[in-house]
Amino acid sequence: MAFLTEQQRDQMLANGAARAHGRAVDPYPVVKLYTLDAPACWLLTELDANGDRAYGLTDAGTGFPELGHVSLSALESVRGPTGLRIVADPHFRARQPLSGYVADAQRDGSIND
Repeated sequence: MAFLTEQQRDQMLANGAARAHGRAVDPYPVVKLYTLDAPACWLLTELDANGDRAYGLTDAGTGFPELGHVSLSALESVRGPTGLRIVADPHFRARQPLSGYVADAQRDGSIND
């Protein structure tokens, strides 16, 4: 996927494998995706074995962030209102596990990082 470096992909696959094997995991987000021309944002922690279905915190900019799955290949075709693509934040460094981001986002109504 164009969004992920090899290192990010490997980490997300490892996180996904841990969850698939029934381990209780609360990983730090590995990648932050966002729209340049809209308030949508994704903090992703894991990939399933096929490498396309990611899991994490999604904020569509509607005030109701939620945990869920998203297809990376589907996100590659998404464009914002002015036609800009979704991009990965190259400067993102997670400061807390996903559960912390979920608590903050539910309190604030958006992902603020």
